[in-house]
Amino acid sequence: MDTQTGIADGPVAQVAKRVLNAGSGPYSPKKLHSVFEGWDEVRLDIDPRAKPHLVSSITDMRAVIPEPAFDAIWCSHNIEHLYAHEVKPALLEFQRVLKPSGFALITCPDIEAVAALIVSGRLETPAYMSPAGPVAALDMVYGHSPSIENGNVFMAHNTGFTAERLGNLLIDSGFHEAWTTKGTVYDLWAVALMPEADGPSIQQSLLDCNLNFVR
Repeated sequence: MDTQTGIADGPVAQVAKRVLNAGSGPYSPKKLHSVFEGWDEVRLDIDPRAKPHLVSSITDMRAVIPEPAFDAIWCSHNIEHLYAHEVKPALLEFQRVLKPSGFALITCPDIEAVAALIVSGRLETPAYMSPAGPVAALDMVYGHSPSIENGNVFMAHNTGFTAERLGNLLIDSGFHEAWTTKGTVYDLWAVALMPEADGPSIQQSLLDCNLNFVR
């Protein structure tokens, strides 16, 4: 042991990376994407009933996260709950709380794919089964109807995204690089990189989790 510092000699213990689950909802181990396996998760949600670590809107997190503190952000089906004018402030906040080597992984409904369902006459026909129950095009456009009916007004959807719109908003918000790809269940995925992020390593980690972002 170093007698001056009190630190034991030998290899330094590796500190786990931290991921902010932005708009986490109630806790579930299945809600954190597998690319973050082994990471320390901090859950943030606007609804205190979800019992997150931090209660805040993602449009302004300065009161609960005053400085860059996270290696990554995981935002799953949350940005569509914002109004259109709130999206860029939220993405600016994502950039602010990330470390220079960090990245954000975002998923949301693909409004283009949902529109195709509507045009085909399947507005209220269940398109897929979620943990909350069947989801139809109407739910993907306006929010999960049974949840809203039961009083969870935070589940309402107030804007929509195509791959082009989401990618452009991420770049306009100051991210160094942004990739988008379409999912398999009417979903859209995006990765936003900070200036010092290791793009190839992040891309490979996502590919290992069956997320293929072609750069």
